[in-house]
Amino acid sequence: MIPYILHVALLITVCLLFYKLLLQKETFYRLNRIILVFCLALSFILPLIPVPQQWALRAPAKPTEVQDQPIVVSPQIADVPQINTVTNPGKTKQAPATATPGTPAKPAPAATIQHTVQTITPSVPVIQTVFKWLFYLYWIGVAAFGLNLLLQVVVLLFQAYTKPAIIDGKFRIVELTGDKAPCSFGNNIFINPEKYDWETYSQILLHEKVHIEQRHSFDILFAELMLVLQWFNPFAWLYRKEVENNLEFLTDDAVLGHEEVEKSTYQMSLLKVSAPHLSLGITTNYNQSLLKRRIMMMNAKRSNLHIMWKYFFLVPLLGILACALNSPAAYSESTADASANAKAFVKMNPVVKPKFNFNFKDDQTEGSWFANIKNDKVRMEFKSEDDDHNWSSNSDFKLSEFSAIPRDKKADFTIKREAGTILFNGKFDGNDGYGHYKFTADHQFNAFLGEHGITGVEEGDDFAFFMFNINKAYVAMLENNGYKGLSKSDLVSMGALKVDDTYIRFWKESGYNHLTANELVAGKALGITAEYVNEIREAGYTHVTFEQLQSFKATGVTAKYIAGLHGANVKPGKKHDNGADPMTAEDVVSVKAMNVASTYINAIQKAGYPDITLNELTSMKAVGVTPQYIDELKLAGYINVPIQQLVSLKSVGVTPEYVKSMVALGYKNIPAEALTSMKAVGITPEFVASFKNSGYTNIPANGLVSLKSVGATPEFAKGFASLGYKNIPAHQLVSMKAVGVTPEYVQSLKAAGYDNISVNDLVSLRSQGITPDFAKSFENAGYKNIPIHELITLKAMGISPGYIKSFQDVGYKDISIHEFSGLKALGVTPDFIESFKKIGYPNISLNEVTSLKATGVTPEYVNKMREKGFKSQDLNKYIQLKNNFGDDDNK
Repeated sequence: MIPYILHVALLITVCLLFYKLLLQKETFYRLNRIILVFCLALSFILPLIPVPQQWALRAPAKPTEVQDQPIVVSPQIADVPQINTVTNPGKTKQAPATATPGTPAKPAPAATIQHTVQTITPSVPVIQTVFKWLFYLYWIGVAAFGLNLLLQVVVLLFQAYTKPAIIDGKFRIVELTGDKAPCSFGNNIFINPEKYDWETYSQILLHEKVHIEQRHSFDILFAELMLVLQWFNPFAWLYRKEVENNLEFLTDDAVLGHEEVEKSTYQMSLLKVSAPHLSLGITTNYNQSLLKRRIMMMNAKRSNLHIMWKYFFLVPLLGILACALNSPAAYSESTADASANAKAFVKMNPVVKPKFNFNFKDDQTEGSWFANIKNDKVRMEFKSEDDDHNWSSNSDFKLSEFSAIPRDKKADFTIKREAGTILFNGKFDGNDGYGHYKFTADHQFNAFLGEHGITGVEEGDDFAFFMFNINKAYVAMLENNGYKGLSKSDLVSMGALKVDDTYIRFWKESGYNHLTANELVAGKALGITAEYVNEIREAGYTHVTFEQLQSFKATGVTAKYIAGLHGANVKPGKKHDNGADPMTAEDVVSVKAMNVASTYINAIQKAGYPDITLNELTSMKAVGVTPQYIDELKLAGYINVPIQQLVSLKSVGVTPEYVKSMVALGYKNIPAEALTSMKAVGITPEFVASFKNSGYTNIPANGLVSLKSVGATPEFAKGFASLGYKNIPAHQLVSMKAVGVTPEYVQSLKAAGYDNISVNDLVSLRSQGITPDFAKSFENAGYKNIPIHELITLKAMGISPGYIKSFQDVGYKDISIHEFSGLKALGVTPDFIESFKKIGYPNISLNEVTSLKATGVTPEYVNKMREKGFKSQDLNKYIQLKNNFGDDDNK
């Protein structure tokens, strides 16, 4: 079974590839939005759904072994048997165990998977250590990205309700200052109105209002939450980008649906804000780096309904993945019970991970034994004699349990418990012994368990009950303490970890009267004692819950650690109902999980942050902010940097050396926020120097960010010099690169007769997808050397040579390009003109055509008026009639 989080990662990857291969270029934006969100949710839900065994492509788990989740056991627990099991290790047989006189036989080496509860800390395999640290690293990443998302939300809400705002119905227009990108979050629109002319400003507002009305913030937040859990998955980052891209396509489509918005004007407004300062990731941004794709999608041909089969292909794809990866339905109730019980221990100390083998096979109830006597205990190792089914287990028995100990010669002796009897044959030489054993079950004990409501007991469980010394008195003790009707796995877990009457009473006397069997086992496994509970309570947490105690113990929280936090006078970051500032148990665990010690807190406070909160501390610790880092930034000129910006600087890798390298290039006193953006997009001293060497000496920091974000380089600018475009301003370089203007593109226009095109016109032409071939295509219709602005209008309006030819075919051969724009804007077609010819108007002028269309006069309207007695060969009369009386048939 692959780990759940990797299972989710695989599903997200498959869904992303499905979207990019089949759906990305389709213009069903609303449906694509549903598919993207649905697939994202299903990626987290689908791995949890078992598939019927007859459909599963995976082999189902065998009913005799329960290994769904490790039961985590504290190393302090003693007197618990070791059970080591390997099934079908291979066909190679091992040499039989032999013994020489005076020396006990030793088992032949065999590969074993150990399922142990030991009295001392065991040696940990390298692979286990690696997985442990990967486990820690994953949750550190989750914590860091989770805190980052929380900080973004807090910052946005803070800005939304502390800065000036204009209330426009359900929308709040928050006025910003500086060079920041327009964006929206919730019902808030963030914009600096001073940066834009009125037309651009109004279109930005319209764009962001569409985001808000369609609740796009939900999709973005959902995708961001996915990234918190899938931060390590590069395909998850691409998936989040596709979610945002599709929302932009959907919004552009909705904006262009408004009659007052012209496509060309709207696209130009996009270019005017092509790459300002970066916005927070959880906002829906008016300006995006995907500008070229957005403009291409606006001009793309609408998808045909006949391609809907692509969407239905997703269902069988996910079905196949579920059958291939999901767990088959459980064979028996005992397996499900064991899995449920084991899951309670997932969050505990992963160093020792035993798995209790609850069901023993017949060939495990007899075999060889090897023993060593130490004081009043006998450590026995049981080993299979079957080469094809190797297994072993270690258990400690009291010496007094044996009927007799044979010395110097072979003999029979036994250990009898309520679950059955083991008959040993062999001998001891000194304190070491070896021989053969056979276990015989007492089936009356299983019947007793059934009578007392113990569920899931199966044939073969007797040996497990024997090994863990589960007896009737123990069952009765549990019943007397309120634990009736337990499952077999509960019973074995409690017996193996020695959950006794004293331990249960300790919890009840401590005020925890209703702990479940799983919770008792968890407490025992973690080593939570009365002394520990009292220690935590004396530290001020008098009403700590059991779950909080578990978290405290698992993360290593002690009274000394808590005292250190309180002594550091750290603010929790949230107020209690009574106005106090309590440091909750969750606060303590969060900082302990990040290994935030009082020495670290004191050092940060001395570095200039005396009022720091716990949340801020965990954020700083997560990204590696140290007092030394703060001091180094101070020396570089960054004093009293806000904590949020400090975290951002460190998270993107801004170092004092990086700051100094920028200062050396003339960039002094760069705001911390701008510095973060520069480093985030990969601006290096070499990148800046390359522009300076090319004559760009005064590019502002945000200009550098824009250039880098679209991939504009000095080489890109030099490519236009031979074409007459020298000293192109940096902001125009950004626009040209964003829409894909290349020297080859300019050269192709020159070859077609278009010289001395301004940079703005080049950007407009390229953004509309206008090529020399597009201009030449009108020559067959009689229109040569069409001016640049007319070409842009033709493309923006969707006027093609075919559209022009259709008018020429019905007799209109001298229409100017400008007039075609008016006809297209009104929706005039040759069919519209022909419909009037059919009712007796063969010679209609263009002015009449446009007036007819503008006022809504149709052949149907003319015929209706004729029926009422109004007849005229002058269509202008019908236009006047329509203007004066509208559609009122009674006039």
